[in-house]
Amino acid sequence: MSKLPAATKDWLAGPGLTRLWEAVRKRLECNGVETTGSLRLTSVNAQERNDLSLLLGKPLTGATVTVHLDALDTRLRTSAAGLGLREVLEELGQPLTDRRAVRAGIAARREHVWSSLASALHASPLAGQNWTRQWHDLLRRNGVPRGVAPETAIRTLQQAVQVLTVLLGPERGGARGRGELAVMATGSAHGLDDGTWLARLVQRGIALAHSTEFPGDAAGRRALWRLVSVTPDEVSSTVLTYGLRPVGGGWREQALRQRADHYAEAHLTSRDLHDLQLQLQLPAGSVIYICENPRVVEAAADAACARPLVCTSGSAATVVLTLLDVLAATGCRFAYHGDFDWPGIALANRIIHRCAARPWRMGAEDYEHLAARSTVQGIPHLPLDGQPVSASWDPDLAPAMAALGVALHEEVTLDLLVDDMSGQA
Repeated sequence: MSKLPAATKDWLAGPGLTRLWEAVRKRLECNGVETTGSLRLTSVNAQERNDLSLLLGKPLTGATVTVHLDALDTRLRTSAAGLGLREVLEELGQPLTDRRAVRAGIAARREHVWSSLASALHASPLAGQNWTRQWHDLLRRNGVPRGVAPETAIRTLQQAVQVLTVLLGPERGGARGRGELAVMATGSAHGLDDGTWLARLVQRGIALAHSTEFPGDAAGRRALWRLVSVTPDEVSSTVLTYGLRPVGGGWREQALRQRADHYAEAHLTSRDLHDLQLQLQLPAGSVIYICENPRVVEAAADAACARPLVCTSGSAATVVLTLLDVLAATGCRFAYHGDFDWPGIALANRIIHRCAARPWRMGAEDYEHLAARSTVQGIPHLPLDGQPVSASWDPDLAPAMAALGVALHEEVTLDLLVDDMSGQA
């Protein structure tokens, strides 16, 4: 229920005083809701000048009016309003926000986050280690991620101290899984997954403790975990291969050679790649074919193709890129083929650039030939949707694709790709 008399409230809320209340509200919210100081209204029109004269109790004639807030507060208290300036503003609009107090509260909560971290470090077995001060100061400079509440930040930072104590404290143990650590600290096996703030906090601590750079890619992060005997998940993500023949007498090398001898595909995990030292039994400069879709691998196996093949299986996960890097280190050369759609061209740009690969039936002429051939064969055309992507290896390809508006996946090229891998082309 309003504390202002109805007639008084209607008059105070009129258009002649609107600018005044807006300016006063802004001033009070910025100065700790203190009715001190003054403000100026400029370009005052006739109605505003008349209403301000009545409100302030003095005639005003100019286009600029100076309003002293303490005098306005007193005038309102002794008028029909019977309320002070702050109360009148809240009767006419929303409650006032003391922005100075809000800022002070935010600063206090922020300071509490970092003082809590300092206390947790001081009370932990990590206290006194050279890197902990660097870690604390670095995290404070970086700040808390947007959207993370102070209470959540404190809990996450304490979890990071707990994990780092296990990994770098005086009673560190042997090898352990990342999921095991995550459950210990957070109750969830995914608490230390890549991309979580907790994982980044812990990784920064490990990097500082070992005087190494913070890694910028997944392979580097796995190597960082291994520095403290933590085994990340290296088995769920695989790369599909065909015809790879590594040297060596280990069972993994033998298994790959046997599968190649029997024209069978092989799935390699990150753990396989970490343990294998791949040296292909091929002449120097041999070509490794790369495809985008697993169907190409099936076709190559069905045709008993002789050439080695690596499949990106779409967007080329880290394990795929790791294998390609290993193969590149042996001196192999690469040939790449993918889908003729915009995501396919984007992926081809990445792989061709990374591996210095030559395009494999991926030119504008190849695209136009396949589109015409599929029409003759009665194969339904898929529409080419999305934003065009220029092909780094052929400036004519994107315009040709845009002109025809047809997406062509690798399946329509299988016979030609198989011929290439069979050595018939």
